[in-house]
Amino acid sequence: MIDSARLVVVSGGATGIGRAIARRFAGHGDRVVIVGRRRELLDRAAAEIGRTAGTGRVIPVGADLTDPGQVRDAADRIIGLGPVDVLVNNAGAIVTPPDGAGLGALAAAWRRDLDTNLITAVLLTNALLERLSRPGGRVVMISSAAAQRGGSGPHSAGSYAAAKAALHGWALGLARQLGPDGITVNVLAPGYIQDTDIFHGRDTPEFTASKIADTLVGRPGTPAEVAAAVAYIASAEAGYLTGQIIGLNGGAVLGR
Repeated sequence: MIDSARLVVVSGGATGIGRAIARRFAGHGDRVVIVGRRRELLDRAAAEIGRTAGTGRVIPVGADLTDPGQVRDAADRIIGLGPVDVLVNNAGAIVTPPDGAGLGALAAAWRRDLDTNLITAVLLTNALLERLSRPGGRVVMISSAAAQRGGSGPHSAGSYAAAKAALHGWALGLARQLGPDGITVNVLAPGYIQDTDIFHGRDTPEFTASKIADTLVGRPGTPAEVAAAVAYIASAEAGYLTGQIIGLNGGAVLGR
C-alpha cells in the first residue's frame, strides 16, 4: 500500500498514535523523521522501531513546534534529507485546565491549546512547504472527533475542540492551494483511541466505558488502526482524495 523509499515526516512521533504511524511507514521501507520536544522519548522510539524496521530508518529531530525558531532549525535538518513526500501533522494534546480563575487564566489556556493543536501544524507545514514533492506529495492532519461534535467538560475540552476545528478550516484552504501542484491535503479525525497519553491519566474505567458506549462497534480504536488509515491517505492510490475530513471513530460521530 505504501510506496517505498519515501521521506516521511511525523510530528509528535515519539508516543501513541505518532509512534504507530512512524512504525507503519518505516516497516514498509520508508525513511521516517519523527519530530517532537522530548528528545529522550524520540530516541527511544527511533531505537525501538529500528530494531524491526532497520537501524537508521527512523531519524529523531528534537524541536518545540510552537517555537518558530526551533521549527526553522528542524526544517533545515529535514530539508537536508531530500524532498518530503509525506507530512503527517500529528502533534497535539488536550491542554490542562486553566491555571487559576478569571479571564486571564482562561485566555492563556486557550492560547496553549491553539498553539499545541493548530500552530504546530501551521509552522511545520509552512517551513517544509517548498520541499513537498510535486506532484505526489501528501499532507495529513491528525484531528479529533471532538472537532465534529464539540468539546465538553472543563474549559480545556472546549478549546481543544475549537483548535482542532480551526485545523480543519486551514487544511481545506491548503488543499485548494496545493491541489494544482499535485499535492493532496486531508484531515483524519479519530474518535477514542486506546494506548495514548492524550488524557494525562484522566481516562478512568468510567471515562473509558462512556467513550466506548458512544461507538456503534462497542470498542475503542487503536493507534495501529489510525496508522493504517494514514497509510492509505498517503498512498499513491489516494491521489484523488483531497480536501476531506475523514472520521475514524467507530460510529461515535456519523458521517455528514
